[in-house]
Amino acid sequence: MRWRARLSWRSALFTHFERLFTFLEHEGVEPTNNVGERILRTAVQWRKISFGNRRRDGETATARLLTVTQTCKRQQRHVLGYLTEAVRCHRRRTAAPTLLM
Repeated sequence: MRWRARLSWRSALFTHFERLFTFLEHEGVEPTNNVGERILRTAVQWRKISFGNRRRDGETATARLLTVTQTCKRQQRHVLGYLTEAVRCHRRRTAAPTLLM
């Protein structure tokens, strides 16, 4: 069984080799995933405290709300203002305001 794990690891290393050292070739790319880990921390803590969701719909809604919250924070936008405008657009059947920059 250990040889399968090694083979899987070697296969993954070979497949993703070019991406593993991107930080050496492109200035500004972090060598760690600390930013991503910190962003996920809020979602993980919330899930542990609230015991998660019982249905897939709730899980999807939670993931989307947490994504919007973190994106707004990173863009220094007011989260409640964005969500209010998004609900207004939904009621008018128009496109929600974009979070893409």
